[in-house]
Amino acid sequence: MTDKRKAYEDKFDTQLKEWGVEIGLLKAKADKAKAEAKIEYHKTIATLEGKLDAARTKLQELRTAGDDAWEDLKTGAEKVWTEVKTAFQGAASRFK
Repeated sequence: MTDKRKAYEDKFDTQLKEWGVEIGLLKAKADKAKAEAKIEYHKTIATLEGKLDAARTKLQELRTAGDDAWEDLKTGAEKVWTEVKTAFQGAASRFK
């Protein structure tokens, strides 16, 4: 494994952990929210968790891929990364 590949995977893993923490914070806010807001929080959390699971799956694929397949998988991982990042940004702006 190249240093560049390892660094990329580590960066991806760190970001996934940070997003997991953000979901935990949203869950805490949802617990304190009023009934109507609570429903919206939980819908958003479910969506974010689904996207986060997809990103974790992509990371696992990257980690187990051979060097030849890794570059191809990296493109898919970056697409998933962008989708998750966009979803988190949307949630952050909605629940400020």
